[in-house]
Amino acid sequence: VQLQASGGGLVQAGGSLRLSCAASGRTFGNYAMGWFRQAPGKEREFVAAVRWSAGTTFYADSVKGRFTVSRDNARNTAYLQMNSLKPEDTGVYYCAGGLGIILTMLRLPSSYGYWGQGTLVTVSS
Repeated sequence: VQLQASGGGLVQAGGSLRLSCAASGRTFGNYAMGWFRQAPGKEREFVAAVRWSAGTTFYADSVKGRFTVSRDNARNTAYLQMNSLKPEDTGVYYCAGGLGIILTMLRLPSSYGYWGQGTLVTVSS
């Protein structure tokens, strides 16, 4: 599957952005979809994930209550709605897809076999 992330931009603190991850391939619905971010000089970190069953979502503690991950399997697209953005949310956001990822492994970048190209989110204070 190929992934294309979009929706990044410059926003003031407290603002919102919605990221999209468009996937090609017929088996999108079978993949767990994750969102990760990487700030300058830092390692890539887990943000959120949604399993193939869209009712099961997971979040990093730092974004819980502010971000919402979702997916539309009919449109082959995953989303990350980001509200109440903070300057520390700044970074390049990547979407990722993987098959057969167990719950305890969803937060690990190495669990995902497919990655989008990243979209830059900049939150100004």
